[in-house]
Amino acid sequence: MTGRRCAVAVLAIVLVSLAPVGAAGQSAASGNWTPPRTADGHPDLQGTWANNSATPMQRPEQFGEKARLTDEELAELTSQIAAFRDSEQAGDLLGDRLIQQALGDSEFQDFDEVTGNYNAFWLVERQLDNRTSLIIDPPNGRRPAQTAAARASATERSAYSSMHPSDGPEDRNLGDRCLYFSAPNMGSGYNSYSQIFQTENQVTIIQEMGHIVRSVPLDGRPHLDEKIPQWSGSARGHWEGDTLVVETRNYEPRSRFSGASENLVLTERFSRPAPGVLRQEITLNDPETWERPWTVELLLDESQDAIFEYACHEGNYAMPGILGGARQLERAEGGQ
Repeated sequence: MTGRRCAVAVLAIVLVSLAPVGAAGQSAASGNWTPPRTADGHPDLQGTWANNSATPMQRPEQFGEKARLTDEELAELTSQIAAFRDSEQAGDLLGDRLIQQALGDSEFQDFDEVTGNYNAFWLVERQLDNRTSLIIDPPNGRRPAQTAAARASATERSAYSSMHPSDGPEDRNLGDRCLYFSAPNMGSGYNSYSQIFQTENQVTIIQEMGHIVRSVPLDGRPHLDEKIPQWSGSARGHWEGDTLVVETRNYEPRSRFSGASENLVLTERFSRPAPGVLRQEITLNDPETWERPWTVELLLDESQDAIFEYACHEGNYAMPGILGGARQLERAEGGQ
């Protein structure tokens, strides 16, 4: 393991470091810069790229319509996080939770004093810049409203899950079962590294989370037939000037990327705005799920760390415990 992954395993306290200004956020604001190019003349996107941003996906309600914090506000937020970090066991600090818990959002105050939570000492250093959300469109920094049909479907699934949370392994989500993890990975702070290989006719993206490999042809071939759905969709790419555009469609219905249906069309735009920075804009367009498309901006830092094999053990070890616990509860409720 490298320094980004581990500390001594016996530690049981939260040690989340926070850089007051993320390297990517700072570098992306630099002036004119010409990216290195491959032999075929396109920008060289190759390398290992890290998403360790602490910027939340959705703008916290406390920030209102403010898209960027002032330097003074950023310093105050950093101080709040430091105080929160150094207090009692904070529990799960992945993704948006670091910011949201530090801001006191009750929805994210989920530490269970009986069972405990994942410790956070093994997380990488998180970076914070002036942005208040990774969502850059809609302008309010939040996901658009769901359609009526999507809300009804979500209510139905929630009702079923509450009644049958662990009747069998098929009732658990794909992550619990170690079957599939979304690609592209928009999460941060946990296996949030990717490696890109690039030729004239193809780009290959190795995603550490779930050990998913996406091969993206650049030769103009059509998408796979819609009768052949893919867990990570059918991806096809092309260049628009110095920007690599990757369109993915034809998702396996059970993949439900970020809650979308199998009709999702996901468009990624990769560019090199500054040395050591890869910008990845991700637009999700699914009229069956949301009332309008929405776009996320990731600013990824070039990293010298290696990509690790992702070994998911929950499906091997935790599933018998989950199902065994459910059977025990059923016996207790039945008076047996």
